[in-house]
Amino acid sequence: MKLNLKSSTAVVLALGMLSGPAFADMDAAKAFLDAEIGDTSVLSRADQEAEMQFFVDAAAPYQGMEIKVVSETITTHEYESQVLAPAFTAITGIKVTHDLIGEGDVVEKLQTQMQSGENIYDAYINDSDLIGTHWRYKQVRNLTDWMENEGKDVTLPSLDLEDFIGTSFTTGPDGKLYQLPTQQFANLYWFRYDWFNDEQNKADFKEKYGYDLGVPVNWSAYEDIAEFFTGRDLSRMGVEGDVFGNMDYGKKDPSLGWRYTDAWMSMAGMGDVGEPNGLPVDEWGIRVNEQSQPTGSCVTRGGATNAPAAVYAVTKAIEWLQNYSPPAAAGMTFSEAGPIPAQGNVAQQMFWYTAFTADTVKPDLPVMNEDGTPKWRMAPSPHGVYWKEGQKIGYQDAGSWTLMESTPVDRAQAAWLYAQFVVSKTVDLKKSDVGLTFIRESTIDSDHFTERAPRLGGLVEFYRSPARVAWSPTGTNVPDYPKLAQLWWQNIGDAMSGAKTPQEALDALCSDQERVLERLERAGVQGDLGPKLNEEQTAEYWFEQPGAPYPKLENEDEEPKTVAYDELIKSWE
Repeated sequence: MKLNLKSSTAVVLALGMLSGPAFADMDAAKAFLDAEIGDTSVLSRADQEAEMQFFVDAAAPYQGMEIKVVSETITTHEYESQVLAPAFTAITGIKVTHDLIGEGDVVEKLQTQMQSGENIYDAYINDSDLIGTHWRYKQVRNLTDWMENEGKDVTLPSLDLEDFIGTSFTTGPDGKLYQLPTQQFANLYWFRYDWFNDEQNKADFKEKYGYDLGVPVNWSAYEDIAEFFTGRDLSRMGVEGDVFGNMDYGKKDPSLGWRYTDAWMSMAGMGDVGEPNGLPVDEWGIRVNEQSQPTGSCVTRGGATNAPAAVYAVTKAIEWLQNYSPPAAAGMTFSEAGPIPAQGNVAQQMFWYTAFTADTVKPDLPVMNEDGTPKWRMAPSPHGVYWKEGQKIGYQDAGSWTLMESTPVDRAQAAWLYAQFVVSKTVDLKKSDVGLTFIRESTIDSDHFTERAPRLGGLVEFYRSPARVAWSPTGTNVPDYPKLAQLWWQNIGDAMSGAKTPQEALDALCSDQERVLERLERAGVQGDLGPKLNEEQTAEYWFEQPGAPYPKLENEDEEPKTVAYDELIKSWE
């Protein structure tokens, strides 16, 4: 995703940064507000200036300091790095280098800092998926205590934590806040609204399948729709080339692991009921006891990573990738596959990240109407046959500011100022306008996004709906995200390539996960919060217990069900 740098250039010019060193005072702040923010803020100009005055004053002890922070490369973080970091430098005199690297590289750098104690970065924008890691290892500063003690003088009075929609994802079982969200995006269902509403398509679908073409509620309906559109001639609608009923990716790459741990298994119905994550068995198939200690991953220890619902989940993904997707999709990664639906030949995608919204509403795309409205919409993802009411139904990414204990206090304080600057109410509406990754209630509810909503394909409606709470990141059952996440793409990759059956690959995955849990248990590095594995029992023993893991269903094809999109939207209001 590429950011339009016109606004960045305007800010840099306005701040005088092309001709000399940055200066730290309110003149720079006012130039930034004039050039970049204007009316695109939930705050009045007076309140914007009050927030800027805080940054000017609080940064005084750190002027001249150079700090480094890091994030993955998405549009929102490009905006932070290329527009907000130079502005913050000019306003505060703290020189910020905001590096943009791959998500896997971010995790690797953070892991290296955890293991070595070397201060590689002064702050990380790190997915809240690591909340279980951070809570157990105690190598990041918990922000609740930080804001009351060492970070008190550098905490923005108008930060307003209650305005953030994702702090439940970054709070440990101890009630402490470990990370502060700076962007969020959900993984939803994406479909061609114009194709689904075409009278010929609707009639042909009804004749073939006996029910109405609409947003699929379950995987059986999704599969029918995928079959219906794959190879369909839509030249009468101006569609050139082959049409496909599904889009996905399958390359053996770290992003393949995220595609599964980002709630695919819970969408199938693998885990237990519970929000924000299934308890005691979560969407990774990991079981915990009442003390939140991981007790197993394989069915024989009460886990569900290799349970029938997990095998069903992987089997369906492979079948749809092979039968209904562009041939190149099997060799694609997350970032390569993301833009494909916008090219105009895909009918639907079950597993579509809203981070791609900004790049899917560009006016010259074949999926956009001439009036600036999209030909596509997003909706809740359908669920699999094992899914039950109250189970987690989707994933939400919450990239969040994380301060390591190994970072010197003064550097952490300076980095905390920058972190708050890019999530401040002054800035957040404009940042959300660019990246469309909402973190604040006040931004979502703004008149600005009421006006933009018709051009964003259902994104605003989703984030304003009560439905959004059922989409959540990885929870606290996962005790060491970096170590465990790499096992997923390596093992699932074997199933995607055909080297192993889904059952064989998941058996290997759960065994690998339990070896990591055993090592953590023996090492005792997580104290009383670390794993304590159950004794092995027969699978039948666990299938007879309440909740996950669930025994195999005799029939994994349920009656297909769809709903009209416009009716669905009404239910969100």
